[in-house]
This record gives sequence, C-alpha cells and structure tokens, in this order.
Amino acid sequence: RELAVEALGRVARLAALCRALRRREAEGDEAGWAQAQEEAEAARRELREIVRPLREPGYREALRRKAERARKRRLRLQRRKQEAKAAKEEEAARAAEREAKIDQWRAKCIQEVEEKNRERELKAAADSVLSEVRKKQADTKRMVDILRALEKLRKLRKEAAGRKGVCPPPSADEAFENQVESLQTLLKNRTELYEAEERALRVMLEGEQEEERKREMEKKQKKEREKLLQQKLEIDSKLFGDPDEFPLAHLLQPFREYYLQAEHSVAALIQIRHEWDQFLVPADHPEGSCIPPGWVLPSLPTNDTWATAVR
Repeated sequence: RELAVEALGRVARLAALCRALRRREAEGDEAGWAQAQEEAEAARRELREIVRPLREPGYREALRRKAERARKRRLRLQRRKQEAKAAKEEEAARAAEREAKIDQWRAKCIQEVEEKNRERELKAAADSVLSEVRKKQADTKRMVDILRALEKLRKLRKEAAGRKGVCPPPSADEAFENQVESLQTLLKNRTELYEAEERALRVMLEGEQEEERKREMEKKQKKEREKLLQQKLEIDSKLFGDPDEFPLAHLLQPFREYYLQAEHSVAALIQIRHEWDQFLVPADHPEGSCIPPGWVLPSLPTNDTWATAVR
C-alpha cells in the first residue's frame, strides 16, 4: 500500500512536469524546458525505482498470500470477537437465570416466614382471647363460690339467732332468696356465654391447626412429587439421553416414542401389559424372576473404553 501511494505521488508529479514541458515548449523557453526535462527525468527514475519491487517475479503471489493471511486474520479476530460476545451473552443469561432462581427462592422464604408470623400472631391473639375468657370464667366461678358461702353464712347466723330466740321476718328471707336467685341466674348466663366463647375459640384454633396440618401435608406431597419427577427425569435421561441435548429429530427419538407409547395410548398399554403378563412367575420360581417394578438401569462403565463409548 505504501509503495502504491508513493508511486501514485510520483506519477502525479511526473504528469505535472509533462504539462510544464509542453507549456515551456509552446512558450519557446528553452532554459525552463531543459530544467523541467531534468526534473521529469529524475521523477521518472524515482518512479522506476519505486515500482521495481512490484515487477519482480513472485512478488504478486507473495502479496496475494500476505493479503490472504491478513484476511484470514481479520476473520479469525471477528470470529473470536463473536465467540467472546456469545460467551458473554450466555454467561449473562446464566447469571440472570441464577438471579431469578435466587429471587424466587428468597420470595418463597419470605412468604413462608410471613405465613408463619401470621399464624403465630393469630395463635397468640386466640390464646390471649382464650386466656381472657378463662379469666372471666374463673371470676364467675369465684362469684358463685362467694354466693354459696354467703348462703351458708346466713343459714348459720339464722340458726344462731334462732337458738337465742331471735327470728327474722319472712320478708327478709324472701328478699334474700330473690336476690340470690337473681345473682345465680346472672352468673349462670355469664357462665354459658363464656363457655360458648371458649368453644368457638377452640373450634377456631382446631381449624387453624387443621389448616396447618393440611398445608404441611401438601408441602410434603409436593416435595414427594418433585422428587419422583426428578427421579423419572434422571432415569429417562440415562435411558434415552438428555432431552435438552438431543432434539426431537435425534436418532433416539423413535426408540423413545416406542418405549413411552403406553403413556399416550390405552391400546398400547393393554398390549404391553398382555405381553408382560405372559412372563409372570412367582418370586421363588427356579426358572425365572418377577418383573421389576421400574426401569432396569444400565450398570456403570467398568473401564475407560466403555465409558468413552457411553459418552
């Protein structure tokens, strides 16, 4: 490139000197014409020296190879740049997926903590109300005991006064009995009211406990289902390959469809069960064994060559 630029510069200078020679010749300026001719000859020699390497044999091929190497280097750099960009984007996607999983796990933990706090607050409030109701019941019972003690005390005082010959009028006994009966009715109503409140609170607490047991059971069942699903995926991956690694058009897909056809067709399920039932034998049969409850997984490779073939 540098040679070409320099040669083009000499060509432009030589063209300008040629125009100057024609102008001097037209004007009849011999001294100027001679000077311009010398400068043109010098420029022509310089141009010849500059383009001499371009005329050497093999130079064009070497230049072509050098240009090809430069082109390949540019393509290689572009490919590396694209690969680095793709790796960066993939890492960013994995980081975003990890962040999403972390956020999901954090939100789940926060939700569980909030649910436990709400349940604890509800239970504390219910216990507080139940404690208040029990306190009221204890107060009512104490009042009943006091009322019975008053009745007993009046009876004792009345007997002592009778022994002394002092008898209270019947109106006093009637007034006392009416007052005691009124207080007993009031205390009885309060006792029934407090018992109803206690039963309602106990029903509410039992309902909360039942809901808690149901939630715990659902969580346990969900974990069991996820565990079974994970085990099924691992078994399917060992038998048929990873579905993310092998697309639907993979060569293992027909085998996968064949071995899993019973999951999508009742007729296929009946046919497979009929074929399997022909080989049913007792557990202690000397010529056979019972059908395994699940997939028969392949054993692990015993040497490096086998492991390479499996991979």
